[in-house]
Amino acid sequence: MMDLLKFRVFKGIFVLSFALIIFSCEDVIVENRQSGSALGTTYSILFYDTMERNFEKEVDSVFTAINQSMSTYIPDSDISKINAGDSTIVVDGMFQDVFNLSKDINARTEGYFDPTVGVLVNSWGFGPGKQIELDSTRVDSLLHFVGFGKVRLNDDNTISKMNPNIVFDFNAVAKGYAVDRLGVLLEAKGISNYLIEVGGELVAKGKNKIKNKDFVVGIDDPQANDRSKPIAKIKLVNKGLASSGNYRHFREDPMSGVKYVHTVDPITGYTKNSNVLGVTILGKSCAEADAYATAFMAMDLEKSTSLILDKEGFEALIVYIDGNGAVKQFVTKGFEKLYVK
Repeated sequence: MMDLLKFRVFKGIFVLSFALIIFSCEDVIVENRQSGSALGTTYSILFYDTMERNFEKEVDSVFTAINQSMSTYIPDSDISKINAGDSTIVVDGMFQDVFNLSKDINARTEGYFDPTVGVLVNSWGFGPGKQIELDSTRVDSLLHFVGFGKVRLNDDNTISKMNPNIVFDFNAVAKGYAVDRLGVLLEAKGISNYLIEVGGELVAKGKNKIKNKDFVVGIDDPQANDRSKPIAKIKLVNKGLASSGNYRHFREDPMSGVKYVHTVDPITGYTKNSNVLGVTILGKSCAEADAYATAFMAMDLEKSTSLILDKEGFEALIVYIDGNGAVKQFVTKGFEKLYVK
C-alpha cells in the first residue's frame, strides 16, 4: 500500500513537472525587431521567437546580393553590365527568378508590366540614366528597345537581347522580391511568425504571438500627405502586399510646370496620367503583388479589374477618379473581408 502511494505521488510530481515545462515553453515569446536602410529605402522586420535573436548580418547579405544582381544604380552589378552590352554575364538564381516572374506577368498583363522599359524610365528622368527631351518621334524610336519578347534567358543563364540598347529595370519588382527573400531567410531560421516591410511592400506569416492576433497593416490614402491616416486597415495573413501610386512619385518640369508621373506606359512609351490614383494588391508573394500593382497603374481600370477578378489568390483595392471627378474605390470581396474597423 505504501509503495503504491509513493508511486502515485511520484507520478503526480512527474505529470506536474512535465506540464510546467510545456507551459513554460509555450509562455516564453520574445518579440524581435530589426530596421535599417537598403535598396534606396528603409526596411523593418518584426518576428517572434523563444529567445532574442538578431539576423542583421544575414539580412545585410540578402540586400547586398540583390543589389549586386539587380541594382541599376550600381555600375558593376550584373544588370548594369548586361545593360551596357555584356552578354557573357551568368546571372544568379535571384536574377533568374525575377526574369521568369517578369516574363509570366508580362504575358498576363498583355505587356503592361515590362522590365525592358528601362530606356524610357531613364529618358523620362526616373532612372539612373540620362534624361533627354522627348517628343513623339523620339518616343517612337525608343519603343524599338522595349518589349520582353526581345530578350531571352539562355540555358547557360546568360541573357540575350535582340538589340544592345535594350535596358532592364527590375525596380518595379525588386522590393517585393527582397521582402520574399527575407521571409525565406527567417523561415530557414525556424521563424514562422513575422511581418517584413521594405519600402512599403509587406509580407506576413503567422500572427502577432504576443497579442495572439493577426497582423494588421494600414493602406496609404493616395490623396493624403499624412501617412498616419490610412485609407483602410486590413488583416495581413500569410500574404504579400504591395502598393503603387503616382501621388508621391512625379517630376515637375521647372519651365512649364507640367508634372510627369513615374509610371511609364510600355505600350505607348509615355508617362501615364490616368484616373487611377493608387493600387494595392494582395498576392501569394510580395514580388507578384509588386509587379501587378505596377502594371495596374499603367493599365486602364477596366482591364485591371477584369484581370484581378480572374486571378485566383489575388485581391485588390484600387482608388480612382470616376467620370464625374469623384474619388471612388474598387475593392474585391476577398480584400474587403480583411478590413479592420
